[in-house]
Amino acid sequence: MTTTPTTPATGQALPARDWRAPAAACTTVLLWASAFVSIRSAGEAYSPGALALGRLLAGTLVLGAIWLVRREGLPSRAAWPGIIGSGLLWFGLYMVVLNWGEQEVDAGTAAMVVNIGPILIALLGAGLLGEGLPRRLVVGMGVSFTGAAVVGLSMSGDGGSSVLGVLLCLLAAVAYAGGVVIQKPALRHGSALQVTTFGCLIGTVACLPFTGVLVSEAAAAPLSATLNMVYLGVFPTALAFTTWAYALARTTAGRMGATTYAVPALVVLMAWLLLDEVPAPLTIGGGLLCLAGVAVSRRRTQTGLEPTHPAALPVEGPRHDTEREQADRP
Repeated sequence: MTTTPTTPATGQALPARDWRAPAAACTTVLLWASAFVSIRSAGEAYSPGALALGRLLAGTLVLGAIWLVRREGLPSRAAWPGIIGSGLLWFGLYMVVLNWGEQEVDAGTAAMVVNIGPILIALLGAGLLGEGLPRRLVVGMGVSFTGAAVVGLSMSGDGGSSVLGVLLCLLAAVAYAGGVVIQKPALRHGSALQVTTFGCLIGTVACLPFTGVLVSEAAAAPLSATLNMVYLGVFPTALAFTTWAYALARTTAGRMGATTYAVPALVVLMAWLLLDEVPAPLTIGGGLLCLAGVAVSRRRTQTGLEPTHPAALPVEGPRHDTEREQADRP
């Protein structure tokens, strides 16, 4: 016989948790991890700007087709500042400088530097969005960042880093964090599909100066590199950014940022399975630390009350603030 969970204090029944937002977050993390493998292949034939433009073009076409089929219409005027800001910073600047940075430094160094992004997201979310810094989030992010640093050190090559590459990865982390925090308010006024579609379109327009380079490089690129670029646009961009926006609308920017610390662990696993790159014990240990930190940051306490009124638990519409985070606050 099954029983309905109740709160210790009042005996009031707790609502069943909606599995769709966690599933969306997991989908995003998995696809973003796969992007590192594809970028490695496509980056051998495409320069950073051309690869970013090709990826965004593929993503925009797929998102635009879905948007037309669903007939969601244009986002409201209040959503546009966040859409434009995230489109320029995250879809545009981030993708170009990350592609460039990874050509200048080894993968381990890039992972360490870019992984300050979730920390910046938590700090910006607390300062600009009033999300607060729950103890579990701070502890979990500390554990995950330690794991990311261990993975990065274990994968670093000899003499493969440069000051320029480190600065580019740092800029990518800042653009990533800024884009997430800017995007969060837009999701109060537009759907995940609307915000992602038009953000991707803005990023595509910003990368149009690389059109000539993309055309010339596509003519000489092997089919495998081009297919990897298309994959990057369809799955890690069109699908993963939409599932990200869906989950972000239902939690805080800080907790969503902490979720991406699972990416280094998954990259290690994928490189092992797909590229036959056997990880060192230190790398495996760092990956496990990343996952442990994510588990801590995503865990909720059981002693606090969560809202039970249907209006406080939207399924399709975006959440206005951080109701479900109240129990985690110190």
